[in-house]
Amino acid sequence: MPQKTVVVGMSGGVDSSVAAYLLKEQGYNVIGLFMMNWEERDPSGTCPSDSDYADVARVCSTLDIPYYSVNFSKQYQERVFEYFLNEYASGRTPNPDVLCNREIKFGPFRKYAKNMGADYIATGHYCKIEHGERHRLLKAADCDKDQTYFLNQVREEQLSDVLFPLGDMKKPEVREIAERLQLSTAGKKDSTGICFIGERNFRKFLQSYLPASPGDIKTADGEIVGRHQGLMYYTLGQRKGLNLGGKSGEDGRWFVIKKDLKENVLYVSHGDESPLFSRACRVKNLNWIGYTPQRTQFVNAKFRYRQPEQEITLTLDRSGALVEFETPQRAVTEGQYAVFYDSRACLGGGVITDVIY
Repeated sequence: MPQKTVVVGMSGGVDSSVAAYLLKEQGYNVIGLFMMNWEERDPSGTCPSDSDYADVARVCSTLDIPYYSVNFSKQYQERVFEYFLNEYASGRTPNPDVLCNREIKFGPFRKYAKNMGADYIATGHYCKIEHGERHRLLKAADCDKDQTYFLNQVREEQLSDVLFPLGDMKKPEVREIAERLQLSTAGKKDSTGICFIGERNFRKFLQSYLPASPGDIKTADGEIVGRHQGLMYYTLGQRKGLNLGGKSGEDGRWFVIKKDLKENVLYVSHGDESPLFSRACRVKNLNWIGYTPQRTQFVNAKFRYRQPEQEITLTLDRSGALVEFETPQRAVTEGQYAVFYDSRACLGGGVITDVIY
């Protein structure tokens, strides 16, 4: 039987490095492919992705597998970054990493890998895949690292020839393998935040693309307590960066409870978190993975990545779906994703359009 070829999306991190090693150990012909999604150089002429590609080169040399680089920055700009800016300009809080997976990693990347002769593509995501009559996206063995949330918009057909070699592993095991193999990425810290912003100040980055419009910060009863720098810089539940002093004799901190785009007002509360709790939300752009929904179903959901699953009732209609919470949820945010689960799998998800209090 001829050897199957797997093209691994190499990021320059420890997870994709070990994924490539595991696949080679399983007998696949492994090729590393590095994606450049963002082109920007600092004043010294250095591009942050240069060091990541150098790590890819070192790892692939150690593993004795071929490696290449492909530039998807144009596609990323058109399919992900423009959406990111439009959402912020509209007062919502988008999650570009979710869109990147559908529009880049399992889109142009998958097509490019196929043109290279790949039978499969693979990534270092912590999740599992079950191939059969349907392709099901399963939760990872490491609950703390499970990344199915970020894959909720990937179309089922895009997963038809995908492998996730880290699905049954815990993060410490991955680190141990990298250290044993003396891979250059063994001690490299995990990347966090939005890839094209990196370690930079988020507010300064956004200012270079969207004009700021300062306005009043008010309490729910209309008292002006400060000035905001632009609604796009704030999100529901945010506590830091408000530059508001405490109230004499009262416990608690200030946090954001509402953004009024029409009046350009940021509403805050002090100590009382009850305005942040909602009972339902509406979602659109529903995507289902290995699951055929009924008009109404009782499933679980996450409304942000690190949140434990919550019991919900999901009712489909012509414009999307109504998601009703079994217990009130804190800081459900327009522009983020509601992601649906059963006991084993990620069923899919949709973008949150309205929050119902």
